[in-house]
Amino acid sequence: MIDNPEQVERLVSKLRESLPLVATLTPEVAAIVREQTPAVERSQGYAITRVDYAGDEGGIVCKVELGPNNEDRALFASITHLRFDQSVPVGRDVAAYQKRRVKQLQLRM
Repeated sequence: MIDNPEQVERLVSKLRESLPLVATLTPEVAAIVREQTPAVERSQGYAITRVDYAGDEGGIVCKVELGPNNEDRALFASITHLRFDQSVPVGRDVAAYQKRRVKQLQLRM
């Protein structure tokens, strides 16, 4: 098992209560998205408007609103490919989840 079910349930609840949130894209995701939506900037904060759990294999996924500069497009991205402000309490919880999940995924390789 990759995720701790209780940790995920608590985090998803906290995230949903905190919506909308702001996150930036990792360089890898920004590069992929830029192929279809050139106005996407890695350093820009984008609104997170939905959070779901895609099971143990998919993890926590977020709906990222790319805004009017990007024809109001949106994408779903794994929370491990997003960066949240660490000064916000839920940001620290996200960072802990990301660290644990990435470590567990690496152990499975």
